[in-house]
Amino acid sequence: MSPVSKKISWEIIKKAALPFLFILGFSVFYWYYSVNILPKITPGLQETLRKCLSTLIIFFVTLAIHRVASAVFAWYKGNIAAKSKTKLDDQLIPIISRTFKIILWIVALLIILPIYKVNISALVTALGVSSLAIALAAQDTIANIIAGFLIMIDSPFRVGDRIKLPSGEIVEVLDIGVRRSKFLAEDKAIMFVPNVDLSKSKIVNYSYKG
Repeated sequence: MSPVSKKISWEIIKKAALPFLFILGFSVFYWYYSVNILPKITPGLQETLRKCLSTLIIFFVTLAIHRVASAVFAWYKGNIAAKSKTKLDDQLIPIISRTFKIILWIVALLIILPIYKVNISALVTALGVSSLAIALAAQDTIANIIAGFLIMIDSPFRVGDRIKLPSGEIVEVLDIGVRRSKFLAEDKAIMFVPNVDLSKSKIVNYSYKG
């Protein structure tokens, strides 16, 4: 195993250790509860304890996934994104990480609520409508973010390259951002161009080295 693989493995183990220890402890307790306590308590108390234990298990499993994801994103940001020439991935990683964690805990909540006989159909519908409304309102921003990510992958230009923009100006690439990229024009003016305009137009690169 390479040093990089060992590092990420150790980070994941450290982040996930505590939640999984709790899960293991609850598993042992549940076995003891099933053998020694369950036969001696009333059905109503059994149902209450079942709900509580199920909630705690879901919580700690979600927490374990959350911490593992945090370790992976932190490793990528420190070992991969920090070494790349563009700052785009440095800007995207926190956004992706935050979005993943929000979705993770929403899913956990949607799993827990039916345990307490809460009808989640209306909540799921509301979340779907809200997501659609947000997506429509932010479609330009989303398009620019996706375009910026594709620019990072395809690398038609890099920071420091001298290129000709679709509008005809010859500029130096200063930064590839999440929504817009920054360029230095020949008259020393700073230009900001939406990534989506760059991704769908012809770019002439005078410094391209493959």
